[in-house]
Amino acid sequence: MSNAAPLLKPIIRHRLRLKRGRDRGYLVGATAVALTVILPLVALAVIALSGTSTNWRHLAETILPEASRITLLLMLGIALVAGSIGVVTAWLVASFQFPGRRIFAWALVLPLAVPTYIAAYSVVEFLHFAGPVQTAIRDIFGFQSSREYWFPEIRSLGGAILILSSVLYPYIFLTVRLVFVMQGRKAGDVARTLGASRAAVFVKILLPMARPAIAIGVALALMEAVNDIGAVEFLGVRTLTFAVYSTWLNRGDLYGATQIALFMLAVIVFLVLIERFARRQQRFTIHRGDRPQEGHEPLRGWRGALAALACAVPIAVGFGVPVLVLGGFALRRLDQLADPQLWRALQHTVVIATAAGLATVGAGFAMAYGIRLTGSRRLAALVRVAALGYAVPGTVLAIGILIPLAAFDNAVDAVMRDWFGISTGLLLSGSGFAIVYACFVRFMAMGHGAIESGFSKLSPHLDMAARTLGRGPGGTLRQILLPLMQPALLTAFLLVFVDATKELSATILLRPFDFETLATFVYAQTSRAAFEDGALAALMIVMVGIVPVVLLTRSILKETERA
Repeated sequence: MSNAAPLLKPIIRHRLRLKRGRDRGYLVGATAVALTVILPLVALAVIALSGTSTNWRHLAETILPEASRITLLLMLGIALVAGSIGVVTAWLVASFQFPGRRIFAWALVLPLAVPTYIAAYSVVEFLHFAGPVQTAIRDIFGFQSSREYWFPEIRSLGGAILILSSVLYPYIFLTVRLVFVMQGRKAGDVARTLGASRAAVFVKILLPMARPAIAIGVALALMEAVNDIGAVEFLGVRTLTFAVYSTWLNRGDLYGATQIALFMLAVIVFLVLIERFARRQQRFTIHRGDRPQEGHEPLRGWRGALAALACAVPIAVGFGVPVLVLGGFALRRLDQLADPQLWRALQHTVVIATAAGLATVGAGFAMAYGIRLTGSRRLAALVRVAALGYAVPGTVLAIGILIPLAAFDNAVDAVMRDWFGISTGLLLSGSGFAIVYACFVRFMAMGHGAIESGFSKLSPHLDMAARTLGRGPGGTLRQILLPLMQPALLTAFLLVFVDATKELSATILLRPFDFETLATFVYAQTSRAAFEDGALAALMIVMVGIVPVVLLTRSILKETERA
């Protein structure tokens, strides 16, 4: 053995050098991705701190306090309403048997296909004075004018909370349902055998157990709510996101807009840190041996009807009403099917969403596999930095992206003019690249999270077994891991594709001249009080988004059944 040691040392040193080189390679790649993600945030900070807004005193005294108050109230309202809907519906579907439960199990996710701004336009049309609800009230009771009866004002803060909650609750439903199905019913059955009531089981056992999942789902919903610009503007709710948009475009004050955006970013990061600190010692674990409990407790009579109603109402408001309103308007605008501008908008939407999905999945996979291969803590820290983009509203992100891209375009143009007498124009900021870049930054956390979850289900012994059979990291990846990771990769792509299809806030500010997506097409029609003219495009957004949502939901349900 001692004679063989000198022969083994060079081999061991060579293997260690290869491993260190591979670690450095993955660290360099992850560093590049992280820098790509945080570049807009750095640019935003530099612009905000390098200049002084002429309107800053006005902004600080009048705009910021009111916009901050409204934004905080909107977030609190959505956390309460969307959280309640998501938790209650997840509990009912996971624990009980009642009429329509199997349908509700996947239909409760359908509102994810409806953008918040389209939900706002549709619900307002549905509840408007000339809409079917108030028209039915006047016909039934014989009222002649709106002054003869009371009806809540939907274009208000309360209306915004209800509408946004109706399309954002699936984030909570998906995360919480998994916990209830895999572990909740087991703990609940034990408590019921000890004499606990349904209400006691729910309040004292299930809610504490699901608290980390609730926190994650609510955080995702709030980030989407803060990102919204179309719905809050239409509903007359002046949030911080709207203040950034208005200060830049309406007042022409870039420094003021970036300073509001920086303040907004600091608040969001602070809230994310509070959420993580609050659940730092809370964990839930689902082992591969855990399986859903067989059978559901039956709810009969009025209890079953009430459970079905509780599941049906969110679907009706968040999905049924928008599809009904859009379908009615679209049938009266079928002549738009011959409009080439509409089809160009659809093509732009699909191309941008596909490009953003592929780029995000590729970068997310490289980082996740790098962590699996090297176990590097530095690499894991860089991945957390790369995930920060999801907490940044699109309007804020657009400012940080546009400035460095414009600077790059101007520098390239200046060099080409000096050397070759050729003007290159706007290469990046004048194309769809800026929109793809914004989606890439915003949705990196979503794509990487799905891929990381897929890797966590693959035993590291697979890699070791492949190595003993002579496969290197590349061969192991191509022949073993990639085929097994296909469902996770598809899930990650669909998640990014759906959200990129709906993206509006960043697209409004970053799109080139005469470049429309379906989202901006709808926004433009609604801005001139002609929502009916944008109904067909809005219905296309829902239809484009509904197929990935259904496929994703089926994948999650199958994964739950065989977990």
